[in-house]
Amino acid sequence: MIQARRAADAFSASRGSAPHGVWSAPGRVNLIGEHTDYNDGFVLPFALPHRIAVAAAPRSDGVLSVATLGDDGRLRQAAPIAVADLEPGAVTGWAAYPAGVAWVLRDEGVAAGADLVVAGDLPAGAGLSSSHALECAVALALLGLAGRSPDDEPGRAGVARWVRRAENDFVGAPTGLLDQTASLCCVEAHVLFLDVRSGKAEQVPFDAAAHGLEVLVVDTRSSHSHTDGGYGARRAGCEEAAGLLGVPALRDVPPDGLADALDRLPGRLRPLVRHVVTEDERVLRAVEVLRAGGLADLGPLLTASHASLRDDYRVSVEELDVAVAAALAAGALGARMVGGGFGGSVIALVPVEAHGTVVRAVLDAFAERGLPVPRTFTGVPSAGAGRDF
Repeated sequence: MIQARRAADAFSASRGSAPHGVWSAPGRVNLIGEHTDYNDGFVLPFALPHRIAVAAAPRSDGVLSVATLGDDGRLRQAAPIAVADLEPGAVTGWAAYPAGVAWVLRDEGVAAGADLVVAGDLPAGAGLSSSHALECAVALALLGLAGRSPDDEPGRAGVARWVRRAENDFVGAPTGLLDQTASLCCVEAHVLFLDVRSGKAEQVPFDAAAHGLEVLVVDTRSSHSHTDGGYGARRAGCEEAAGLLGVPALRDVPPDGLADALDRLPGRLRPLVRHVVTEDERVLRAVEVLRAGGLADLGPLLTASHASLRDDYRVSVEELDVAVAAALAAGALGARMVGGGFGGSVIALVPVEAHGTVVRAVLDAFAERGLPVPRTFTGVPSAGAGRDF
């Protein structure tokens, strides 16, 4: 609610009137299941308490006007553009994300102009899905101004697909459905077990504190981007491998058929396939662990996921590896990078009493290497996107 009030106050101060409403959406931590979403696989995210809020009011001239409130309290105004003129390439930089959502919604019958003022406390480039939180909040705001609810047809899952289209086709980032769905559909005190292919979702209770544990998030301040070539190259490699194997997606390679599948592929594609197949299995095992109440047993799965992302998928960087190694050496039960990679954040499953020790070990390890001071906080499963007021 703090970010919603900031957005509303900034709107009123800059526009001279109160907004019609304020909508917000959270970032996410993916407990496990990385690079599996665009392979039709399984993911297990939860929403963070950190949010992006959008204060909005309708315009009668068909123009989309977007401003964002910086940490310094100043508004950064993007160039206004007519919704009718939106097309890929017409808007660049941060404003492409809200513009892309308006572009998609125009095809869904929501084509009116709007004034939007954005505020939030999700760090950009931290691998915590700040761009998707922005897009989801904008989608709910534009729908709300049109008198539509995200729970109306096609529902939140459908809105997630609209946001993915904005990200893929307007912004140019070849992301899957994980982040949008998490931001829109997660609920407090649960992780979301999602079968991306079928859309089947299960809210699995997740109370780390009841087990004397916490999910420590380490923002390494090594910024990443999904619009560079590394992410897209790996997605293309997965699609090529699936084609060579004659399956719709890598999700269809069974674990007991992995060795045979790898023998049929060129060497450059084998590590990608090995990661996706084994990561899907780790997600399914993690869900079994949570259902059985053995939260501490998640630790080895998290660490194995990081090793696979580092060695097979090759999306880790020094900062992520340093944070994982330091956390494990200081007593974390498991740790791994989260997000698309090439920078961003790490999560560690930590006994509550070891919080200070693990944080200090991570800070010391970064200082010894001359790396930027990371930011740490406890990730608590929180509510998904909605209207604040």
